[in-house]
Amino acid sequence: MSEEAEIGAVVDEMYAMISGPKGPRDWSRQANCFHPDARQIRTWIDGDGRATFRSMGLADYARDTTPFFAENDFFEIEIGRRIDVLGNIAHVWSAYEARTALDDALPERRGVNSIQLFKDPDHGWRIMAMIWDNEREGVAIAPF
Repeated sequence: MSEEAEIGAVVDEMYAMISGPKGPRDWSRQANCFHPDARQIRTWIDGDGRATFRSMGLADYARDTTPFFAENDFFEIEIGRRIDVLGNIAHVWSAYEARTALDDALPERRGVNSIQLFKDPDHGWRIMAMIWDNEREGVAIAPF
């Protein structure tokens, strides 16, 4: 399997892990795609119109999103991807659409995941950091 295919499989697993009908997610799957020291960083615009973020470890992300996934159908579907590799590091730009059902005519939201990976000698490519932002007025995405 090529490095790009291996990296793509990690990104595919990340999307599969969080997507599905309402109910619990199998957080043990994080080990398939994330390094144990990984950070996940959600960004948004606060009530004062200022950019802000929340940085989470894997346990933080699972704890913070479990109530949402328990109550909501959520399917994050990749609509574009660009992979750059240099030695033991890779960067993936991954555009997505979030839907409450796979057959929704329009997505609930769209955005971009910026994903940085490390080629772990024992476990292969693993996500070290992921930061994302949703599309909004003045911030549009285009598939890569």
